[in-house]
Amino acid sequence: MTFDRRAFLSLALASPPSAQIRPEEGRKLAYRALDALGGEKYRRMHHRVEQGRAYSFYQGQMSGLTRATITTYYDMAPDPAPESFVGLHERQALGKKQDIVYIYTPQTVHEITYRGARLQTEETLGRWRESLLHNVLYILHSRLDEPGLVFDAMGSDIYENQPVNKLEIADRAGRAVLVVLDAGTGLPMRQSWTRRDPRSGLPIEEVTVFAKYRDIGGGVLWPYVIRRERNGDRIFEMFSDQVQANPEVDGSLFKIPSGTPILPPAK
Repeated sequence: MTFDRRAFLSLALASPPSAQIRPEEGRKLAYRALDALGGEKYRRMHHRVEQGRAYSFYQGQMSGLTRATITTYYDMAPDPAPESFVGLHERQALGKKQDIVYIYTPQTVHEITYRGARLQTEETLGRWRESLLHNVLYILHSRLDEPGLVFDAMGSDIYENQPVNKLEIADRAGRAVLVVLDAGTGLPMRQSWTRRDPRSGLPIEEVTVFAKYRDIGGGVLWPYVIRRERNGDRIFEMFSDQVQANPEVDGSLFKIPSGTPILPPAK
């Protein structure tokens, strides 16, 4: 997969003069994207396991490569759905022996190594939560019924030589994410949102690119390639070689193993 910077600049900076905000059309685009992912079968997905190669980057250059297994569990949203609902648990097992583990829950983040388990900072938890709440794949799964969620059709464009539709999703808390949808399939191809650096106050653009969707079981589609960028620099890329929807997963995976030493919290 190649990255067309000219297409990126065109998409990010240019909007056709005739583009209008269209909430009704926006909701149709959102539900078309959901249908492309599997519709209600996608929304009923309760577990997912992704296995593959994960690359990290610093200043655009590769700085790390590891095997990764990402196991996800979804809490079903209550009825009525609350605002800013975080109902996802994620376990990242890294390394050849999968012995470096990060467990993300709505309340905490822990790093587990041979030394023990260490609670991570509130800042780390906050970044993960905000990334999740802006993620279009999570929004379509768990937040569609949330009160105050607005879908605005933002016109059409060309991205990586393909016709696309642009959709902005915003919530009552002031979050907004711009999603690029394949005009043919309706699948999400790219998303972008902006946050403020907590120290400098400067804007930081977070971009995620989704590619190579495949059926991961029962008619549910998921991207086998996920790339993240920050202010135009690639920071992470995952190439999955196997993804499963709703496999048998032991709930203890999302808990600190019994007998694990508890280390001082991260600072």
